[in-house]
Amino acid sequence: MSPGRHRIRSKTRAAGVAAAVGVLFIAAGGYFGYRQLASPGCSGRVELAVAVAAELAPAVDAAATEWESEGAAVDGTCVEVSVTAAEPVEIAATVATKHGAILAGVGRVSGAAVSPDVWVPDSSAWLLRLKSGGATAFDPGNGASIARSPVVVGVPEPVASRLGWPAQELTWSALVGQVNSAEPLKAGTVNPTRDAAGLSGLLALSAAAAAVGGDGQAATVGALRALSASSAELRQELLAQFPTSADATTLAGSLGAAALSEEDLLSYNARKPAVPLAALYPKPAATPLDYPYAVLPGIGSAKVSAARMLFDVLTTASFKDRLASLSLRAPDGTWGAGAPEGASSPAADDGSATVELDPLAVERAVSSWSIATQSGRMLCVIDVSGSMREPVASANGASRQQVTLEAAGRGLHLFDDSWEIGLWEFSTNLGSGRDYRRLVEIGPLSGQRNELEAALTQIQPTRGDTGLFDTVLAAYEAVQEDWDQGQVNSIVLFTDGKNDDDNGISQQQLIAELERIKDPERPVQVVLIGIGADVSKAELESITKVTGGGSFITEDPTKIGDIFLKAIALRDTDS
Repeated sequence: MSPGRHRIRSKTRAAGVAAAVGVLFIAAGGYFGYRQLASPGCSGRVELAVAVAAELAPAVDAAATEWESEGAAVDGTCVEVSVTAAEPVEIAATVATKHGAILAGVGRVSGAAVSPDVWVPDSSAWLLRLKSGGATAFDPGNGASIARSPVVVGVPEPVASRLGWPAQELTWSALVGQVNSAEPLKAGTVNPTRDAAGLSGLLALSAAAAAVGGDGQAATVGALRALSASSAELRQELLAQFPTSADATTLAGSLGAAALSEEDLLSYNARKPAVPLAALYPKPAATPLDYPYAVLPGIGSAKVSAARMLFDVLTTASFKDRLASLSLRAPDGTWGAGAPEGASSPAADDGSATVELDPLAVERAVSSWSIATQSGRMLCVIDVSGSMREPVASANGASRQQVTLEAAGRGLHLFDDSWEIGLWEFSTNLGSGRDYRRLVEIGPLSGQRNELEAALTQIQPTRGDTGLFDTVLAAYEAVQEDWDQGQVNSIVLFTDGKNDDDNGISQQQLIAELERIKDPERPVQVVLIGIGADVSKAELESITKVTGGGSFITEDPTKIGDIFLKAIALRDTDS
């Protein structure tokens, strides 16, 4: 590495803590003296900050170093590239903060968010999630892949042999069966809300579970629960769960399968563990890690030009060889010179029948995981006013009420027994001068799941109006009264209209009362899901602005199931 060059920073994959892996000091004469020797025709400096997934960073840094030594310049101005090895989830949190997005499981960073000029995460899934998470102005340039690592299922070789490896090809459907069997294969994952390989594996597993005969949702939920039992927040934590000995007792008590990047698995085996991992490539192929080269918006024309030139450097044959030395493939799935020991042929990753990155599928998978692996205390409140009888054209004539209840019922299956859930309905004049009726009090699902399911089936639209304001206040007071410090305490309310109760409190009175009774030490989040064109966005937002939570509105009632999952998954777990 040349003297007088930029410094490389790293955030370790095991702990996500910043630590310098190499600081190169400017030699006598300083940076500009060095630059004049390297490229006499350039002056000044364009600084290009590049954040790269940790496993790829050494290759990018080495290529950038060589480029600089050959006189990197843009229109006569010298280019200095600073490469930071960073966990994608950390940069995603920074970009989310800057652009006002909310990503389930990711959160935001405190203080001023400083994003890089170029970001190379391990997967395009991060860019997709930011867009669908609310970063509507986030429109990075380029986005082409500069490396590739298939997502495989890592299985200890003795266990893989029992599954028929290497002669027998595994499918994701077969893996679902193994995970949900009477004597299940002990499978695990890195938290898929924070890890792209974990998300890719979850997407493939979810698609396979949904396609099985019988109850696809039950198969999906079973797989989610099985994976969560051996999940980890960091890759190194997951890898540490694999067996350290080949004896039967150790194998039985250790992790038996996990979705990993091929690079992770090859790096693990390179350390010569007592029990190597077999790399299984189930069909259809899971979405690989594709390492997109994303030029972030708002960096200025000089940096954009420098970024374009650096990208050209990262698409050369020599860079392909650098990738191979790091157990990474080229974007087309082939290996450069010096492929690692145990590397499979390109045919194992031929790209056929790959599970594509569909925004809705990603959102469903992330939300389902968040709900199935978290717990909380929630009051569900459902509008039963007369307008809920309206048929929904896109739902084969089912009413708004039927579509809403179906969404609530499907969501209920995702909640495990640690959740506490209650159920109300509301309209106007539902007895005792109230606009709401308590159907099931908030309590553990372990003891009242059947009661809740039965109550949902009994809900019918009335001929009343929408007593929204009185109901919101009563629900808030009820949840706040029995507030549980160990849970996220929340209200989820479905409605298809504006408040139209002439005998109830006004919007101004509701806001004033919520302001008076809210307690930062006992927060209650309010999630309002509006259905149809008659809902007032301003009305709903005026409530959640005070309480926290959020409002979600769709004119297509068939989408409320996905909105419901997203709303619960995005709850602020720090509250």
